[in-house]
Amino acid sequence: MKHAFELIRPDKSPFFYGYIIAFVGTIGIWASIPGQTAGVSTFTDPVKDALQLTRDQFSLAYMVGTLLSSFVLTKAGKLYDRYGVTKTASASIAILALTLLLCSYSQTISEQIKALTGLDHWAVPFILMIALFFMLRFSGQGVLTMTSRNMIMKWFDQMRGRINAFSSVSVSLGFSASPLFIDYLIQRFTWQGAWQTMAAGLMLVLLMVLLFYKDNPEQYGLSTDGKSTSSKHDSGTNEDMDYTLKEAKQTRSFWMYALILSFHAFFVTGLTFHVVSLFAEAGLSRTEAISIFLPMTVVSVITSIIANVVSDWIKLKFLLYLMIAGAFVASLGLLFIQLTAGTVLIIVGLGLTGGLFAVINAITWPRYYGRQNLGAISGKAMAMVVMASALGPYLFSLAKTLSSTYGSVAYISLAFLVFLCIGSFKANPPQKKTPLA
Repeated sequence: MKHAFELIRPDKSPFFYGYIIAFVGTIGIWASIPGQTAGVSTFTDPVKDALQLTRDQFSLAYMVGTLLSSFVLTKAGKLYDRYGVTKTASASIAILALTLLLCSYSQTISEQIKALTGLDHWAVPFILMIALFFMLRFSGQGVLTMTSRNMIMKWFDQMRGRINAFSSVSVSLGFSASPLFIDYLIQRFTWQGAWQTMAAGLMLVLLMVLLFYKDNPEQYGLSTDGKSTSSKHDSGTNEDMDYTLKEAKQTRSFWMYALILSFHAFFVTGLTFHVVSLFAEAGLSRTEAISIFLPMTVVSVITSIIANVVSDWIKLKFLLYLMIAGAFVASLGLLFIQLTAGTVLIIVGLGLTGGLFAVINAITWPRYYGRQNLGAISGKAMAMVVMASALGPYLFSLAKTLSSTYGSVAYISLAFLVFLCIGSFKANPPQKKTPLA
């Protein structure tokens, strides 16, 4: 394959280009923050007030937009497999930047629609925000995150876990700090100016993607991990036998791993969205409720580092069961939320699942199903995760309304986790049946 028009050539690099891939790919995931919950939540109060929406209406628009985006992520994954990481990631950044600009003018757009239609109703800004949230979540949380992470994983095999340790910890710290940075932008430039500033910053990321994002190392005569020969380790890799999405969905492993990732997204977004109200049941103040994220992040980062490193040598099934165990602990904490021990269990449990999420979500799909259709397979899993994250806040709220306590969610969670635990007994590395000669 010719690469005559590329300014940056991986095969001309004085050191293994995969390390550059890990660095720029991590920046790419950081750039998705405006489309992530951490990036959107900071705008909730000023934007809903400007659009004259209630908190429930704004939250519902967010849920519907997120759900709609989950339905098209699998298709986006297939486009990634077809057109490559540079084109797909560039398109997602362009869409994300355009969406941020539209978001900054959402109040004006809403007023103009009302004037043109003569419909002065909350449904106008509500539908507008559904469309904008769909574009934000699809391009940011979905496509840009997926393509950047998959690119990193394609350049490594035996070192995949160690490289993912660097990337996932960096992403975790960046996401944790982002609300403070975005709040500074809002205070300095107003909420409109903050969105416009981030849109301008994405243009620099777009240039980086066009220059440095590269697909498989084999296209440049290179091998994964920078080795002249690529040997497989004994942890259950299937990269010599690539699966299609249809074949992957026929394996038990795909569903068990995707479902535990989805459960984490459901639980953590539900808890985060209602964190102040939820921990009020434990007698904690607003400040004390928000402060739980610090120790949770510490547990998550430590877990992520250790799990990423050891994942290069152990079976992923061990990490799967460890994540299920962490989810059990968090669910029990929610069940006993009125007790001090409940808060501790939630911190430890979600710290474990959060740290393992980054490991399992990045490593499972290329190790078990190969790299040829990685976009379609990881895109399907991402669609399930996004859908679960959309449902979490609403179902937590419904539980509170119906039973006067968020703890009632724990009963459903524990029953689901028992199902996952039993179903995962045979969630082994899939083995394709080779045709007889």
